[in-house]
Amino acid sequence: MQNPRKKIILNEILFWKQNKLLPEQYCDFLMTLYSEGNEIESEEEISHKKAVKAKEKRNNILLITSLSLVAVVLIVLLFLMTEAVWIMALITGVVACALTVGAFIIAKKNALLAPILQVLSALLIFGLSVKVSLTYFADNLLVLYSLLIANCLMWLITGLKIKLMYFTISGVIGLVILIGYQIIIWT
Repeated sequence: MQNPRKKIILNEILFWKQNKLLPEQYCDFLMTLYSEGNEIESEEEISHKKAVKAKEKRNNILLITSLSLVAVVLIVLLFLMTEAVWIMALITGVVACALTVGAFIIAKKNALLAPILQVLSALLIFGLSVKVSLTYFADNLLVLYSLLIANCLMWLITGLKIKLMYFTISGVIGLVILIGYQIIIWT
């Protein structure tokens, strides 16, 4: 807005609206009248919106960092524990399920957070599959390969169903590597 007088008047009307000195409809009418139909935002509203976005961004980064750290710690503990493996497997499975459910709930609100939760969940399920295979079926490689193929198929189907390119690519690459490895071993 070029005219400083109009800016002063509009700020005053905004003040009246915020402090309920005039009914909201009157303030909206006066603001539209003085702004000649243009959208008006005060400097306070602009700075408030920027502060809210910055706070949301900090919260997202903190949440992503903490969840990633929890996932890494769970995977490390899962592979380091030799006794009471089932307890760690149970905890990892519950966290993976919680991340999956959380991803679907948050997907509508936060487009950045949902994929990270999905990837963390997939990695936890993958680690859990490998640990279960190595612990309970150590001498049977067929079980390990079957679980690896099942994980890759799960990623591929999830990627195609929900239209997530990174899961589709991961599933295809995983299947190609597993099939290529089997072909190399058999020859």
